Amino acid sequence: MEIYGLKTCDTCRKAIKALPRAKFVDVRAEGVPDDVMDQALAAFGDTLVNTRSTTWRGLSEEERKIAPKSLLAAHPTLMKRPLIVDSCAMHLGWTKDVQAALGVA
Repeated sequence: MEIYGLKTCDTCRKAIKALPRAKFVDVRAEGVPDDVMDQALAAFGDTLVNTRSTTWRGLSEEERKIAPKSLLAAHPTLMKRPLIVDSCAMHLGWTKDVQAALGVA
């Protein structure tokens, strides 16, 4: 299991603490592999881009029109997080539903 997120993100820290055997990947430092990003975009579409972030608010209208994959490659902090990859399943965020799906109380 891998957790893609930011080491400074409180929500990511909660997921890491609850899933101690998962490998953490800091998207700012290491990025998200193309195959994982393609699967995540296929699963979550445009919702993978966090349009409520300060990074998003700092983008120009032209930049906001860039394809999500290119936008996330240029600005990894725009990704909603954490992105959790568990075998073939992907989960986005750290909601009660995600926690239940992963067996976390």
